[in-house]
Amino acid sequence: MPLSANELHRRGVEAANARQFTQARRTLDAASSRTEDPDLRARIDGTSAYVLAQTGQPAAAEQLCRHALGRSGLRSETIAVLSGQLGVLLMHAGTLAEAEVELSRAIDTFTAIGDETTELANCLMNRSVVRMQQRELDTCVEDLRRAVAVYEANGDQEPLAEARHNLGYAALLGGDLVTALTLMTRSRPTLAAISDLAAAISDLDRAEVLRDAGLTTEAEALLGRVAAEFGAQRMRQARGEAEFHLARSLLRHDPSGAERTARTAARRFTALANHSWAARAEAVRLEARQRAKPHRPLDASAFARTARALDHAGFRTEATGLRLTARRDGAGRLPPLDDSAPTPLRLRAHEVRAARAAARGRDRDALQAAADGLELLTAWQQSFGALDLQASVAMHGADLMYAGLSAAARLHDPATLFEWSERARHLSQQVAPVRPPRDDSLAMDLAELRMLRAELAGADWTTDARVRALRDRVRERQWAATGSGGTRERLGLAEATALLDPDTAVLSYVFTGSALHAVAVTSSGATVVDLSWSRVQSALDGLRADLDMAALTRGGLMGAVTARALSARLALLDAELLAPLLSAAPSARRLAITAPGALGGVPWAMLPGMAGVPFTLATSVSRLLGSGAVARGRPSTIGFAAGPRVPRAGEEVRRAADAWSGGGVATRILESGEATVAAATDLASNSDVLHIAAHGRHAVDNPLFSGFELADGILFGYDVDLIPRVPATVILSACELGRSSVRWGEEALGMTRVWLHAGADCVIAAPVAVPDEVAAELLSAVHIGLSEGATPAAALARATVDTGLSAPFQCHGDGF
Repeated sequence: MPLSANELHRRGVEAANARQFTQARRTLDAASSRTEDPDLRARIDGTSAYVLAQTGQPAAAEQLCRHALGRSGLRSETIAVLSGQLGVLLMHAGTLAEAEVELSRAIDTFTAIGDETTELANCLMNRSVVRMQQRELDTCVEDLRRAVAVYEANGDQEPLAEARHNLGYAALLGGDLVTALTLMTRSRPTLAAISDLAAAISDLDRAEVLRDAGLTTEAEALLGRVAAEFGAQRMRQARGEAEFHLARSLLRHDPSGAERTARTAARRFTALANHSWAARAEAVRLEARQRAKPHRPLDASAFARTARALDHAGFRTEATGLRLTARRDGAGRLPPLDDSAPTPLRLRAHEVRAARAAARGRDRDALQAAADGLELLTAWQQSFGALDLQASVAMHGADLMYAGLSAAARLHDPATLFEWSERARHLSQQVAPVRPPRDDSLAMDLAELRMLRAELAGADWTTDARVRALRDRVRERQWAATGSGGTRERLGLAEATALLDPDTAVLSYVFTGSALHAVAVTSSGATVVDLSWSRVQSALDGLRADLDMAALTRGGLMGAVTARALSARLALLDAELLAPLLSAAPSARRLAITAPGALGGVPWAMLPGMAGVPFTLATSVSRLLGSGAVARGRPSTIGFAAGPRVPRAGEEVRRAADAWSGGGVATRILESGEATVAAATDLASNSDVLHIAAHGRHAVDNPLFSGFELADGILFGYDVDLIPRVPATVILSACELGRSSVRWGEEALGMTRVWLHAGADCVIAAPVAVPDEVAAELLSAVHIGLSEGATPAAALARATVDTGLSAPFQCHGDGF
């Protein structure tokens, strides 16, 4: 018996919702041919219009929907459904004002007849999307909450997950990244169970959260996968949207790539006759062009024309942003903004003010504009305390920071340059974290990740879908659980000078994006020193490869060649980076160094001028001096852990433990089979000094997934936050765990920062591989110094002299 038109329509709707558009089209055509009922035929046409829109025929879809609405004799419920569908088509076309009218008509009709159905909730959710795009967030959230209530009452789990996901998107637009990620991550499993395309749509929005959080590498990989999925399904509008967001993500770090991607998206939207989205893509292209070629004249007419198109479509925030960009060169008045404007837009206004002031030679005004913008960023950062989020969201302040550093360098005033050096150091650490209580669910997720890491050995494990899901859940838990405990204070030059003892000098290096400077600070004053970035950069290029090669080729002909090349690089860095600063602080006996991310790979301990000099790489001078001297009594418990597959790890920890024998100090050693993650974290929480000898790896894309290999898998950076009390001093004898990822110019993040963030005072680690025998001998000598009461920096400096070994181990944090 042939299926009825009603049954065929129902099946067509199910196929369309599952994104099975070819099947949906055939089923709907069959349904239409089997009915003369005007209401049913109109509903069939409405669903067919949705299929046309999703498969790249938006104009035909709108025409079909309007034609259906024009039929006479339709019931109120049918008119409401079709009005809602037309509203969705207009929304995707970027005709926001008319879309809101049609959706409101549908909602009012459903409400008048007391119809609390899924169709009402769908219209509420679609109107919320229109209001999102118009940045009317309060009414958007009202619609979403009402939709959630209807879905819950009707037991509609799949659209309920989508509504909660959209609440996350509204939180993103309001600047609440933690809530955004939480809601989206928790909704994704339900959406992914619907279809791969439903998962892709979810991922498109999650990529925006990651992008706004500064995690652009991950966001761009996700957007690339999403665009490919949409392309495979011939969903040209959705593919263009993914390309648009990819271009936005590329803007700050790859403007040329952003320009190419935005141009492709604009062409795609133009081919679809979607002029509103084409204007959005063109706006990104224009900004990318300006960033890629800042010295070329602007096409003012193109900026003005595109801004008018955005205004006309209802994208007023993007129109204002484009007008701000167009006025960066100093022409015209800036558009007004109020305190309710989105934080990224207000930050852009400060960037433009700083750029205009600098162009006019008004460096003090540029400093003020940049400082005002960074204070705004700090207020935003106070809403979260997680380390990776604080470091990544610094993306939004990178242009402001470089503007301020450049202006301060031009003024050449020691107090001003020191102030801005400290601002740069604090960009990702102004907010003091409130560490969360132990989360057993997080611990279980990390344990599962360890098992997957072992199972996928030899493969790129991060591409596995199970790994990605767990990684997202771990990050969401960490972001949500780590609170903020207020902001840390910065010291000015006068305060820092007053707190320095006569034997200590601070060397604060400043990179403006194109030039390198430093401030040498002693108790008697401060001096600005201009350095040659080009010569420093030439020495840094290839340095890591030489260091790694030197660790692998000790002795023999190749070893001698490598040693000579490395010595030449280190001598050049010593002459260009260190010697000019030491000349400005001739009486210093120990050094506190603050270095930007551009100098993150310098092995300071191996520079000739550092021989025998105690030094520490401070996260900031303010943190080093501001809290007063660290009260370091004699440690009572020393913990050692030896990881697997390190031939001399056992020997290393036993030799180091021997340094504490006979002094009334308790030592505990975990040999490789005993050194599980649980045992090592327990050891850490009960030790004053912790020494781990294990293979380590640095994860560039997400440093909190850096870690070292123990008996049952990797101890990740995230595991460190589960340790209730961390040791005062941590020694990481593991390849690469002193290495950092430079995120946004000034910021460097690695395992050393993870331990310091968790509460350790000092971490001794190396940024590159160190031969096992060198690590064993040198670090054993360090323990001798520590056991005799020396500070970590003094113990490390003395060990280097006593052993005659040159190695890249260095103190991070407070080594004094």
